[in-house]
Amino acid sequence: MMTSSFESEIPSKPLLEAFDLRHSFVEGEHTTEVLSGVSLKVEPGEITAVVGPSGCGKSTLLYLLGLLDRPDQGNIFLRGKEVSDCDDKTRTTLRNQEIGFIFQFHFLIKELSALENVALPLRKAGDSIPQSRKKAQVSLTKLGLGDKSHRFANKLSGGEQQRVAIARAIVNSPSIVLADEPTGNLDSENSNKVFNLLSNLATDENLSILLVTHNNELAMKCNRVIEMRDGLITNSL
Repeated sequence: MMTSSFESEIPSKPLLEAFDLRHSFVEGEHTTEVLSGVSLKVEPGEITAVVGPSGCGKSTLLYLLGLLDRPDQGNIFLRGKEVSDCDDKTRTTLRNQEIGFIFQFHFLIKELSALENVALPLRKAGDSIPQSRKKAQVSLTKLGLGDKSHRFANKLSGGEQQRVAIARAIVNSPSIVLADEPTGNLDSENSNKVFNLLSNLATDENLSILLVTHNNELAMKCNRVIEMRDGLITNSL
């Protein structure tokens, strides 16, 4: 069916939206507000960097958007649907199907091979062993590690371990990847390699990536940069 030029020019809807997110931590009699009303949008296929000083709320924001925690106030929409008030079962399903996570520390299980580490989310989601291994091999091949899939995680270099973590994050074909300091433990050469891999995934698979980083050089390579300070977004470039 033909579409009009008007229809083809209709902008895509944001993949992820957050409105007025607020979150506090309580310790004894003290309450610390970490997020003080954060709103943002993430577009499909876009790499967005979140930068700011330590303690400004960057990682807390990522945990809320990834449905690992609940905001005290505010709303989160994924593909246009409210998800911030979902029950625990629904949140788990959404994390398995729609969201990939990459952390500064790769959290690989050293007694397992790269293939077995990448296959873990698939096994938890109910895939059979042959299915999960086949998908894991495809994911590792995308990251240039197809020939190292049977090596134990602790026999890989730091850069290779982080690439395994990325392969694990994308193995379920998520719509968005949330990355918390994914290059924080890597040298500049491996940092650039990891970013280039993420950039290629965003382009080739229309994957949205929200990247928390202290690396300003990498941040400036992203499609958009969000600056945070004291629990607030102070600038969006």
